[in-house]
Amino acid sequence: MSPRVLIADQLSPAAVSIFNERSIKTDVNVGLPKGELERIIGDYDGLAVRSSTKVTEKVLAAAHRLKVVGRAGIGVDNIDVKAATAKGVIVMNTPFGNSITTAEHAISLMMALARQIPEADRSTQAGKWEKSKFMGVEVSGKTLGVVGCGNVGSIVADRAIGLKMKVLAYDPFLSEERAVEIGVTKVDFDHLLRRADFITLHTPLTDRTRNIIDDAALAKTRKGVRIINCARGGLVDEHALADALRSGQVAGAALDVFEVEPAKESVLFGLPNVICTPHLGASTGEAQENVALQVAEQMSDYLLHGAISNAVNFPNIAAEEAPRLKPWVKLAEQLGSFAGQLTETSIKGVRIEYSGEVARLNTKPLTAAALAGVLRPQLAEVNMVSAAISARERGMQVEEVTRGQEGVFESYIRFTVTTDNYRRSVAGTVFSDGRPRIIQVRDIDMEFELAQRMLFIRNEDKPGFIGRFGTLMGEAGLNIATLNLGRDKPGGNAICMVAIDEPASDEVLARIRALPHVVRVNHLEF
Repeated sequence: MSPRVLIADQLSPAAVSIFNERSIKTDVNVGLPKGELERIIGDYDGLAVRSSTKVTEKVLAAAHRLKVVGRAGIGVDNIDVKAATAKGVIVMNTPFGNSITTAEHAISLMMALARQIPEADRSTQAGKWEKSKFMGVEVSGKTLGVVGCGNVGSIVADRAIGLKMKVLAYDPFLSEERAVEIGVTKVDFDHLLRRADFITLHTPLTDRTRNIIDDAALAKTRKGVRIINCARGGLVDEHALADALRSGQVAGAALDVFEVEPAKESVLFGLPNVICTPHLGASTGEAQENVALQVAEQMSDYLLHGAISNAVNFPNIAAEEAPRLKPWVKLAEQLGSFAGQLTETSIKGVRIEYSGEVARLNTKPLTAAALAGVLRPQLAEVNMVSAAISARERGMQVEEVTRGQEGVFESYIRFTVTTDNYRRSVAGTVFSDGRPRIIQVRDIDMEFELAQRMLFIRNEDKPGFIGRFGTLMGEAGLNIATLNLGRDKPGGNAICMVAIDEPASDEVLARIRALPHVVRVNHLEF
């Protein structure tokens, strides 16, 4: 069945064309009344939105088929990413489609603020000629403080440097090398507040950045500073900014975004030298076309091929690498599931070793799959998207190791679980037929393919076990599909892996457990 996508916000017709060209059924339903999205979302594999549609926990709970939400733009605060992650829904944005447009809007607002252009325009058109009233300031030689120097922030910095401004950047993720490369001076937040003549915000809205410009921050700024926000509403405490404007601590402010949108009223409206625009940062024809094309391409690639681009809650997977990764993802999940079903106490940590060719692949999705596998016996709702967060929330230490070829296999994954009492490992590889195989369990070499239902039996390597076990299974009416054996040494520890056609009852498991030389038996499902 072909994937089906709902476009719930106004997008360029180019998006619909791309979906149609890729044989993806597309419905455009803009301006849905409250509750309607929840009612219909269960019919769709993908949902494309901009900023108007709210993808809430309730919407996601009703989205039984949904695999991906595509946001045509940067910010995803209208999407409950946490709920989407728990549901296993990929959330994508288009961080580059409107970067230049947003950066240019920020520069435009800064220039308009410096010369009081909107107020001067209104005054002149009202028949006044108040030349002396609108004394501006030059931006050349001034210091611009950029809060958040990622994609948009770095473009703003580049344009400001072209205007002969000095640029300070505050961004915890900005390296010194990158700062030198783009020509900015990396500083801490307080330093930026003290030095900047203009401050422009280009950071996401998170718990850490909410109200980053508040009373305390404004009190540290240079008197007469000018504030520009084209990023997200909520970064600036609007009441604190209004007070600072009235006191003269802030000489002017330009905002394209607000705490509540659409902003029909605000404490900032009507204050002198305040410029307000209705979230126009991405509002150019070029930007709208770009983000529509990007989100349609990204969603199509994921729905058709499993390729992931610009996801905010999962590692990227390039289209060309998705087919190569698929069998390794399956193996990683199986290894995690194998270990998880045999672990009956809390897990302190896991170690995932990638050896040989697989170490050269994109291992992040493999790790996510392995974590999902090991956690699923305890957390039934966990998935590849939510696994890393679930592990972190439980204090589980996750270690990844990559190395060159070791041993007889060109490539393999080893998954090791650590608890308070022991450390156990299982290893596997993908053969040339593309099918995963287990090659080692508890340091015992053995080779087998996992089936839907299996028995794991640990026993002492003594004569008679196989005969007694076979007889018991026959008496219980359980057919043995495959049986694989391994041991560490003659007469030592042995493992028997048995694929069965029907589930083994608790009574059968108890009878197996009672056989001579049997140490442990578990029923496993994959």
